[in-house]
Amino acid sequence: MPDIFYVLLRRLRTPLIVLITVYAISVLGLTLIPGRDADGEIWHMSFFHALYVVSYTASTIGFGEVPYEFTNAQRLWMMVVIHMTVIGWLYSIGSLLAVLQNPAFRKLRSDYAFQQGVKRLRTPFYLVCGYGDTGGILVKALADEGIKAVVIDNDESRINELELNDYIRRPLGLLGDASKPAVLEMAGITNNYCIGVIALTNSDQTNLMIALSAYLLNPGLRVLARAESAEIEANIRSFGKNEVINPFETFAGRLALAIHSPGMYTLFTWMTGIPHEPLREPPFPERGLWLIAGYGRFGKALHRRLQDAGITTQVIEADPLNTEVPPGTIQGSGTEAATLQLAGLKQAVGIVAGTYDDANNLSILMTAREVKPDIFIVARQNQRDNDMIFEKAAFDLLMKRGDVIAHKIFALLRTPLISDFLEAIKAHDDDWANLLVSRILGVTTDEVPYLWEIKLNKARTPALYKSCMAGAVTLADILRSPRERTQQLPAIPLLLKRDENVIILPNTATPLEISDRLLMCASYQTSQDMQWATQNHNVLHYLLTGDEVSGGSILRRYLMKGSS
Repeated sequence: MPDIFYVLLRRLRTPLIVLITVYAISVLGLTLIPGRDADGEIWHMSFFHALYVVSYTASTIGFGEVPYEFTNAQRLWMMVVIHMTVIGWLYSIGSLLAVLQNPAFRKLRSDYAFQQGVKRLRTPFYLVCGYGDTGGILVKALADEGIKAVVIDNDESRINELELNDYIRRPLGLLGDASKPAVLEMAGITNNYCIGVIALTNSDQTNLMIALSAYLLNPGLRVLARAESAEIEANIRSFGKNEVINPFETFAGRLALAIHSPGMYTLFTWMTGIPHEPLREPPFPERGLWLIAGYGRFGKALHRRLQDAGITTQVIEADPLNTEVPPGTIQGSGTEAATLQLAGLKQAVGIVAGTYDDANNLSILMTAREVKPDIFIVARQNQRDNDMIFEKAAFDLLMKRGDVIAHKIFALLRTPLISDFLEAIKAHDDDWANLLVSRILGVTTDEVPYLWEIKLNKARTPALYKSCMAGAVTLADILRSPRERTQQLPAIPLLLKRDENVIILPNTATPLEISDRLLMCASYQTSQDMQWATQNHNVLHYLLTGDEVSGGSILRRYLMKGSS
């Protein structure tokens, strides 16, 4: 705040001098010009009375001849005073408005307000660097989960968009370059309530700098970074315990999984879904020949993953000399039917348009659809502004970098148990995954399943903690409905982690122990019922014994009313 006042006073130095000079001359003139009192005697106005008269006259409040009627000389001087002060105030107010509208001063004011907002934070928050497609999705998902976010972006239009969006927990936004350590410090990277930094800018180099700054300014802080270059990805992973998301590698791995294990692909997709996201019909791509149009970073990742999965591929590239294409590559953009047919479109089961140009990708796929209508189509969309036409095209699978990264990061942020679960299920086959998908469909509605963690400790689940200390509590006990304990809640315990041991789909007869961590899957409403039961002693007592106490009875009636 002192800096703001200093800048304001410095910019208004001349207008203030003008006003002071005008007032001084006006007051001095009134004290020097003789007047007459009620008895007709010569009378000189005091400085106090002169300042009083000039003050209400200059501010256009009104005019009055006090304490005595003015002489003609005084009235003549007052006419001069009126014009001088009006001109002085117009000049000063105009200068003040110019300063307040100055971009540099507005930036100073917004930075000060932002810093004060960060200092007032008393809840854990994530520092999100970059509010593009990915950042927008992620910040909204965090807000829906009740998690605060502080956002840095160097595009003023994005910060304005952040301010206008209606979030449940309103994030703070700062216009600045996240690669500068001073900006990160201003945004709260050293704040005790900062629990992680998420680097999502369009520049891999900037994301690397953010990760380095976080490592040096606040060691031990969790860092999740976006990287599209294998070199930068390795660099970020080389220090600290940073987590790096490469959208091309992630999507390529998912596509390969969808081809050889569609059930497992569906499970992975649902487990990494954003809350309240619609439940979509899973794709069913076939094994066979796949065409890859474009051999940039995305094309390379696809080619490698599909080859590793034993799937035959044919690459189409317009500039084979500069992209290190594999042997047998067809030269061409892929927008011509002749090029696609030469690549084997008639025999292919799927085609991926993976260039960096949306117009080319659309042209490639529409041409392919004309030649072979039943081919499985995967499109890469680079610009979110083109959402309408890509949705209208109704391709089988759409690759948006922002969506891929946001889903992966949110899954990592929501609870580490999701990562443990996804890693553990790799040992199972597709039939097992299909059975679990069927079970999940039975406990969800038209949205992706809601996942949450139940951590058995005194702070987060006090009622369950106390009951486990007093006696045996099984998983089946907390799966009872608070409305009627003889009924089971529609929820699936996906994973039980005890110490370092991980149990997939634990038996409901399993006794719970202190420090156990459970990954649960259900609808959002069911999750609220279960969390109430683990935190409220009266409700949990009813679930365990069937005996109602007054508080538990009231709460059960409230829950039953809410469900009706």
